Amino acid sequence: MEATLPRILGRSGLAKAFRYSLANWRALTTVLRDGRACLSNNAAERRMRPLALGRKNYLFAGSLAGGRQAAIIYTLIGTAELNGCDPEAYLRTLLERIAAHPINGLEELAPWRLRP
Repeated sequence: MEATLPRILGRSGLAKAFRYSLANWRALTTVLRDGRACLSNNAAERRMRPLALGRKNYLFAGSLAGGRQAAIIYTLIGTAELNGCDPEAYLRTLLERIAAHPINGLEELAPWRLRP
């Protein structure tokens, strides 16, 4: 691509596609470096759809801090669901253990490690 780009008309669609690809090369080749990476973002978009549909309801979080707390809770619930955990059981277990857990070991409380 880098060798071919100078020989293509600068404003052509192909040149734009080449420049975009080269500018995002690391992200584009992630799937080759990490087999866990997905080629499409359909799963992420499906997970975000309920939040987008309820956006007007979330205007009533009460404050900016309330909105941030809601985002944290939605993230915890969504992550638990994606990892095959019952969100309610995961949150219950998380809340039971987090106070006595060392701050430098929070990754041990992730849904894929902490099974209720």
